[in-house]
Amino acid sequence: MTEDRAPAVTRQDLLTMMSSVRRTGILRAGVELKVFDALAGGPAAPEAVAASCGADPRGTRILLNALAATGLLETDGDRFLLAPGAESTLVTTHPDYYGHAVRLAASDYEWDAIKRLADAVRSGGTVMEENAESPSYAFWEDFAALGTLNTPPIAALVADKLLPWPGEQGELKVLDVACGHGLYGYTLAGREPRAHVWSLDWPNVLAVTEANAERLGVRERAHFIAGDMFDVPLEGPYDVVVVANVLHHFSAGRAGLLLARVAEAVRPGGKLVAIAISTSDGHPRHDPVPHLFSALMLAWTSEGQVHPVSAYEDMVASAGFARPKLYTLPHNPLRVLIADRL
Repeated sequence: MTEDRAPAVTRQDLLTMMSSVRRTGILRAGVELKVFDALAGGPAAPEAVAASCGADPRGTRILLNALAATGLLETDGDRFLLAPGAESTLVTTHPDYYGHAVRLAASDYEWDAIKRLADAVRSGGTVMEENAESPSYAFWEDFAALGTLNTPPIAALVADKLLPWPGEQGELKVLDVACGHGLYGYTLAGREPRAHVWSLDWPNVLAVTEANAERLGVRERAHFIAGDMFDVPLEGPYDVVVVANVLHHFSAGRAGLLLARVAEAVRPGGKLVAIAISTSDGHPRHDPVPHLFSALMLAWTSEGQVHPVSAYEDMVASAGFARPKLYTLPHNPLRVLIADRL
């Protein structure tokens, strides 16, 4: 086997892939029933866990054994207890609780789309009546409420690269397009008292965005624009425009149109911050996340896919900005491009 050739595909490999859906379903059930909360106080028998969760004892025992089989619990055969690390990630009262991410990474929204991937391949785009491009799609409320582990470090990176760029000017006006959680703009505002952020998204999402602004202590400098980013008046001009986690929802042509539209709202010398997942030039096996995500975009949007960095760079330059500078973080699939408005 050479470095560029994968090991031979075996039946066991295929079986492992196919059984992943079971593991996901088992985790989802454990989180939904708060099994891990029931075991936070120490080892317990299935009957006690069932009583705590309001579930059937036989069903609970089967689930507990399945969770032990996945490594999330341990057992001596009669009682069950949390596996190392499970308390900090799966007990709801722990400050590092991560079980809520099930609502994103293992959501019915994604599964309903990806299970029809073959149909999307045949048609060249989503076959879902409601999908990621639908106005007021409920998934984006969960995304705004929960974010991902990749978001805070990228938001900090953006703030690091932009500040103290404004210098001695007065108010710093920031537009966050398809803002979702709003963390990119609000992280910047948290560091820069002169910053005011205009958050643009669907009305149902902005209700969550506003709560995040309140939680982060910047509500008095947060403003909201509700509507379609391709049609709603953008106001401005702005010193900074952030376009994050949305360019891969479109073809290169349509993404370029969005960037050209926001360019009109940026003052000369202002900054564009574009954030997106991108593919690399290497073998997909060596960087699988973007390609798996691109398959989701095919199933979930009409023309979306993950583009290479070079395509994003061309979109930015064609929209009226200078060639962007690229920033990355280790083990983070998001790419940050920052460019000056010409």
